[in-house]
Amino acid sequence: MATQSSNIELLTETADSRILVMDGAMGTMIQAEKPTEADYRGERFADTKADLFGNNELLSLTQPELIRRIHDAYLEAGADIIGTNTFNANAVSQADYGLEDLSYELNRQSACLANSMADEWTALTPLKPRFVAGAIGPTNKTASISPDVTDPGYRAIDFDTLVAAYRDATLGLIDGGVDLLLVETIFDTLNAKAALYAIQTIFEERRIELPVMISGTITDRSGRTLTGQTPEAFWASVEHVRPFSVGLNCALGADEMRPHIAELSRIADVRISAYPNAGLPNELGGYDETPEETSGALAQWAQDGLVNIVGGCCGTTPDHIRAIAAAVDGIAPRDIPTANPRLRLSGLELFEFRAQ
Repeated sequence: MATQSSNIELLTETADSRILVMDGAMGTMIQAEKPTEADYRGERFADTKADLFGNNELLSLTQPELIRRIHDAYLEAGADIIGTNTFNANAVSQADYGLEDLSYELNRQSACLANSMADEWTALTPLKPRFVAGAIGPTNKTASISPDVTDPGYRAIDFDTLVAAYRDATLGLIDGGVDLLLVETIFDTLNAKAALYAIQTIFEERRIELPVMISGTITDRSGRTLTGQTPEAFWASVEHVRPFSVGLNCALGADEMRPHIAELSRIADVRISAYPNAGLPNELGGYDETPEETSGALAQWAQDGLVNIVGGCCGTTPDHIRAIAAAVDGIAPRDIPTANPRLRLSGLELFEFRAQ
């Protein structure tokens, strides 16, 4: 099987030598720019009937320079990996705006924008190469839970529909030239399995292979995903993919996320990624954690040997990423443990068979 070997080898070598820094929140930066409905529409979608306000992924087509500026700000702050503006650039989520047919184009264009900025910064800092992660969000529907409390057997979406949506998005990201794929903010492992299945079938068809990052989200202090899995069970559900990394993002701030990252770090024989929110949201939906607070927490995780890749999610800005990059600079990445082959089964909790 052919691979994009040079970038993959460089990414692996860099990850082995130091802790990698991801960028921060795309939505936070877009909101700070206060785009209007007209900005979202641009000329191309001026006559579209549906309201397009809030469709951040569409800005890659209508306001590409805005997205480039955001990437540039994170790269200037020290990010090694930037994510594409594609969290909701899938047919399922874009159907809310009547733009489901744009999925491939949105992903390809967003990947091209991110790559152009990463290439510029790699040329400026050749000893600090920059990489682009194709962001694949969870969609706005779940395959495991009924949205109707009166009909627990009902599902708003099925596995095959998710696979088709993820396939179009992934093809756009690959054709746009991303260095790795990031299946992120996973609240439903069945959704994630659909994304991973779509990715693997494309790899087989095209005879290519890219590193895949997998990042779940613990939605509250229960220590479980929205669909009820513990971090250990979540890892058992996806470890067969042999990802580049596994980790957590979103939902929680660093203090609340640490015990779950520590558990993944203990059991996963791949790299660990962590990019928490800037604290828990306040009563107005904003985030109050300062760059110093976020970076201080992640630096402690790094010193304790828990992480290989760090960054920020909701509420984080280039100032947060700059502080995180400085805080983990010079700290060795987590040593990846040797695999311990055992029968592990994943339900809501992990079942591990051990011979007596």
